[in-house]
Amino acid sequence: MEAKTLFDKIWDAHVVKKVEGGPNVLYIDRHFIHEVTSPVAFLGLKTRGLKVFRPDRTTATPDHNVPTENQHLTIMDELSRNQVEMLKKNCAEHGITYHDLQSEGHGIVHIIGPEMGLTQPGMTIVCGDSHTSTHGAFGAIAFGIGTSEVEMVLASQSIMQPKPKKMRITVNGQLKKGVTAKDIALYIISKISTSGGTGHFIEYAGSAITNLSMEGRMTLCNLSIESGARGGMIAPDETTFDYIKGREFAPKDGEWEKSVAAWRELKSDEGAVFDTEYTFEADDIEPMITYGTNPGMGMGITQNIPVTTGMEGSDKNTFLKSLQYMGYHEGEAMLGKKVDYVFIGSCTNGRIEDFRTFADFVKGRKKASDVTAWLVPGSQRVEKQIRAEGLDKILEEAGFQLRQPGCSACLAMNDDKIPEGKYAVSTSNRNFEGRQGPGARTMLASPITAAAAAITGVITDPRELL
Repeated sequence: MEAKTLFDKIWDAHVVKKVEGGPNVLYIDRHFIHEVTSPVAFLGLKTRGLKVFRPDRTTATPDHNVPTENQHLTIMDELSRNQVEMLKKNCAEHGITYHDLQSEGHGIVHIIGPEMGLTQPGMTIVCGDSHTSTHGAFGAIAFGIGTSEVEMVLASQSIMQPKPKKMRITVNGQLKKGVTAKDIALYIISKISTSGGTGHFIEYAGSAITNLSMEGRMTLCNLSIESGARGGMIAPDETTFDYIKGREFAPKDGEWEKSVAAWRELKSDEGAVFDTEYTFEADDIEPMITYGTNPGMGMGITQNIPVTTGMEGSDKNTFLKSLQYMGYHEGEAMLGKKVDYVFIGSCTNGRIEDFRTFADFVKGRKKASDVTAWLVPGSQRVEKQIRAEGLDKILEEAGFQLRQPGCSACLAMNDDKIPEGKYAVSTSNRNFEGRQGPGARTMLASPITAAAAAITGVITDPRELL
């Protein structure tokens, strides 16, 4: 029997039809929707006189455009308000479960799925959002889709997709002190570039990966898309099963044992062939920071910004344009550079573990007076847990305030925008020009590195303060 990769096993089990010389028709187990990429899709259904085929397989929540303060009040921005209201109306019309602002299930779409146990091994999962790759941490095939594809899934619970190539990235060894899943991700992207994963689906393997918590695995898979990959995944194991067990939509009673037995088979067979392979050592990874305007422009925090020697043509021009936007120069150190804003949150680092890490670091210390910090839980459940564990008190004593759940300063689609020219250390996933606001300058980092910057007011190696 042919040795199969984990990706092959799940993909092949979901192929409804193979189009000769074309894409596969793939069945979708779970569809997540939000207020930005769904209105036009619902309009398309209406125009064609169609209903949602499997409303029970779709889950909705507003996240991108929502304010993170005063969520009990009417949304002031007219476009945002209309989009949220349309999502609510469309879900009511089609019988789709909708988690409204301030409801127990509300939050960022990629955080509430795992929290509720909706995300499970062996599934195919899509959403009109590129960071759907987050759900791959559970041993699922999860990827972002466009608005026309959202309409296709709503209408048929299937999607037409060419089968991607397969890549395995192995990270061996043990992470050093102060190094997190976020640092693994930024390190990998800095090595293979933002186009290194193009056309592939990544499986992450190796002891450094299997030793990550589920939260860490979600962070790593979330950032797969930033290497150009279609998505990322990690084979499920005891860590996965322990996380899912007892959650609202997890299999119950006798079904639980049957499900786990099936999930244990979800791993790449010995001898399975990948189109591309990379191997890295955990020992080579230190806390990472980006210095440019894409996630691949990252480096170890103690290193210097690369120089253009040896660079040619458009690569050199793009590099210099990026540094000019950031106000940095080649060969400079990042340590000691001024920080104006710190953002903790997003579907990358808005989970309870991220807030525990941040609170643990700032405990007994004080926020730098000239730093504005936005601490935004990824969901209502995360916010409740922060308060239940007393982390909010630790944060308040250190000079930080907790905001309400939403995508917040990850992207400039709501009120939380970094002002022009200001520097933000952000735990989110993208640092493109204007991503956090017109003219905003973003450095991507882990919650620990962000905490160190929030306390000192400059880029700081967190290991010096641990």
